[in-house]
Amino acid sequence: MKEKKEVTIYDIASLLELSTATVSRGLKDHPAISKTTRKKIQDAAKEMGYRHNNFASNLRKQKTNTIGIIVHELNSNFITSVLAGIEKISTEAGYDLIITHSSESFKKESANVLNLFHKRVDGIIASLSFDTKGLDHFQPFFDKNIPVIFFDRVEENSDNAKVVIDNYKNGYQATQHLIEQGSKRIVIVTANLNRNVYAQRYKGYKDALFDNNIAFDENLVLIKDLSEKCGREAAEQILTMKPMPDAAFITNDFSAAVCMQTLKEHGVRIPEDIAIVGFNNDAISKIVEPQLTTINYPGIDIGEIAARNLIAHLKGDIKITQTNTIIVKSELIIRKSSLRKG
Repeated sequence: MKEKKEVTIYDIASLLELSTATVSRGLKDHPAISKTTRKKIQDAAKEMGYRHNNFASNLRKQKTNTIGIIVHELNSNFITSVLAGIEKISTEAGYDLIITHSSESFKKESANVLNLFHKRVDGIIASLSFDTKGLDHFQPFFDKNIPVIFFDRVEENSDNAKVVIDNYKNGYQATQHLIEQGSKRIVIVTANLNRNVYAQRYKGYKDALFDNNIAFDENLVLIKDLSEKCGREAAEQILTMKPMPDAAFITNDFSAAVCMQTLKEHGVRIPEDIAIVGFNNDAISKIVEPQLTTINYPGIDIGEIAARNLIAHLKGDIKITQTNTIIVKSELIIRKSSLRKG
C-alpha cells in the first residue's frame, strides 16, 4: 500500500485559495488573521491530517524545546515525584522531556549523556548513578554552554548548579531522635558512601553519636543497595548481632518497611525492641504497621525548582552558574516506629 504524502501548508493554502503566509499565521492562532479565517484554516488542517514540522522549525531556531532528564532509576517513589515536578513546570513552559535512566551504571549514564547531546536538548537535569565519579562525561554540554542542573545525587565539589536537601542535618536529626528515645546501639543501613547523599547522612549519624558520647561501632554500619533484598538482608544481620541493636536508621523507606516486616516475622517488637527511622517519606511509610518515622524529602519541590531554574536560564532571566547550590527544606516526621517516649 502506497504511503500517503505528508500534508504541507502549501496544500492547505491551495485548497482554501489563501497565501501560505496567511495559512502559517492561522495555524499559529495569530490575531492578525480573523477568527473566521483561523477556524477555516485549522479545520482544513485537521481534516487533511496536517502535522506541524517541529523538527524543521527547531532547526531554524537552533533549539529543540526539549529538556533531557538523567536519573539513576525509575522504580522509586522519590524519582517519580521529582519527574512529576519537572513535567509540571516544563509542560507549562512548552518544553518536551526525554527521560533516560542509568540503572545505577556509570557506563550507561555516560552513553545517555552522549545520546542527549546528539539529540540537541536545550538543557539537562541529572541525578548521578552510584558509581559515577567526576563530571567529565558532561564536558560536551559545558563546552557549548548548554545548562546542566544536578539534583539529589551530585558532585559536591563541583561549581555546577545543584538542587539538594541537607543530608548531613537529616542524618544527624534521625540519629539524635533515636538517641532521645533511649537508643544506644544504633545500626545504620545505607548505600555507597562515595555518593554524596549517603556519605552526608552517614556523617550526620556518626557526629550525633559522638556528640552524645556513644562509641561508634563499624559492625553497626551496613552498606547495601537499598532494595527489597537489602531490607531482608539487613533484618537477618540485625537478628544475628549480639547484643541486638535497639535502633536502626535505614536511609530508604522501602528498605526500612521490608526490614521492619522481616523483624516482626521473627517476633521482634517495633519500637519496643528496636526503634526504626527511614528516609524519603514515601507512601509506604504511612501504610506499614507501625507507621514509619522518616525524613520528608519533597521530590515534587525538587523537580519544580530544578525545572524552573533551568527554564529561567534558557529564557535569559537568570544564570544558573550564579546560583551554585539550592537547598530545599526537609524535616523529620515522627511516627510510631521510633516513639518510645511521648
